[in-house]
Amino acid sequence: MERAFIHDPAIYKDDITGKYYIYSTGAMGFVSNDLIKWDCLGRIADVLPEAEEWTGGSDIWAPDIVKVGNEYRLYCSNSTWGVQQSCIFLAVSDKAEGPFKPKAAVLKTSDKLPVNGIDANIISDADNGDMYMLYGSFWGGAYVLKLDKETGLAAEEGVGTCVCKRPSWLSTAVEGPYMVYNKETGYYYLFVSYGSLKTDYNIRVGRSKTITGPFVDINGKALTEEPDSLSDIGNLLFGGYTWNEGKAYMAPGHNSVLQDDDGKAYIVYHIREKRFNTDPGPSEMQIRQIFWNDKGWPVASAFTVEETNGALDKLEGKSFDMKSVAGIYQRITFTPVYPQGISTAVPMLLREDGYYESCSIQGTWTIENNKIIINYGPIKEEAIVYQGNGYIGVSGMNDSGVEFIARKQ
Repeated sequence: MERAFIHDPAIYKDDITGKYYIYSTGAMGFVSNDLIKWDCLGRIADVLPEAEEWTGGSDIWAPDIVKVGNEYRLYCSNSTWGVQQSCIFLAVSDKAEGPFKPKAAVLKTSDKLPVNGIDANIISDADNGDMYMLYGSFWGGAYVLKLDKETGLAAEEGVGTCVCKRPSWLSTAVEGPYMVYNKETGYYYLFVSYGSLKTDYNIRVGRSKTITGPFVDINGKALTEEPDSLSDIGNLLFGGYTWNEGKAYMAPGHNSVLQDDDGKAYIVYHIREKRFNTDPGPSEMQIRQIFWNDKGWPVASAFTVEETNGALDKLEGKSFDMKSVAGIYQRITFTPVYPQGISTAVPMLLREDGYYESCSIQGTWTIENNKIIINYGPIKEEAIVYQGNGYIGVSGMNDSGVEFIARKQ
């Protein structure tokens, strides 16, 4: 199946079929056995009449799914471009493939409210099972609203609690909130997309011990802080990029995250080929494994699951040595800037004797099992090494949260 034209992908693994599902804008569904080959299920839901009457539009954007008991609940956004007259409605089915029958409106917004009611994501409290809905796009930022678990509808009045926002001089540009809980670290991780989906989208991360926040980055800055004069609030997990060969990509965003049964985690997002003009072209889907480093932050793989045919692994319990890892790499560093354009690969040398070099930078590196420490000047980077199907990659970050990915040539 062609991965182009998949926009706002929400990933889900069904405990009944054992298959993976993607739900995307346009109310389109896709199914896979391996995260690589996808079959299209077609349109899986129709617009709730009440929502269409409220918004004046018939589109369904960015659906997200949760299963409660034997009921599959699809939270769908209905709106028109560039306005706050929006609605999130609930549709239900008895199977992951759908079809999903529209049931009721969960939230309606207008320009009288500080938030836009689209881009829903459902998260449950790890301690008590309470259910919440994340949502929001531009205007007042991203919010979290408590749900009634029995009905799937709002359990509180109002718009909920703001967990992320951007300053007006950056167009208040944040949307697509997605949250997961990592039981190993004890944190909830909030993934959001900064910027414009047509140009400078980029994926940021904050974490909190509670669903309602505050969510902070590695430097302790809350994702609700302003004015963010350097556009560096929120760990920059992934942005536009280009290797020395192949396509150049821009504007990755509106991600979802899958924590699979085998302990691996994957980030799914849409992205576009580099095309900075008035017609940015169609979006396509990418899936990458993510690893959790020793400080409890996610770092993304340098390879998509397609590039390694799904064989990527940290090789837990096994060790790399300096000889096997040494070599010349392509390195991409995701340094926060504004606008967040495209990061270009540069050479990175890991010499077997522990010498490190990247362009004019000189330093040292060491390795223990599958962890690398790189030191140059005042900078210390900690990274994870992985391999699969002959590939070797490195993903890490420095003490300030600047992340990088590298792949051996």
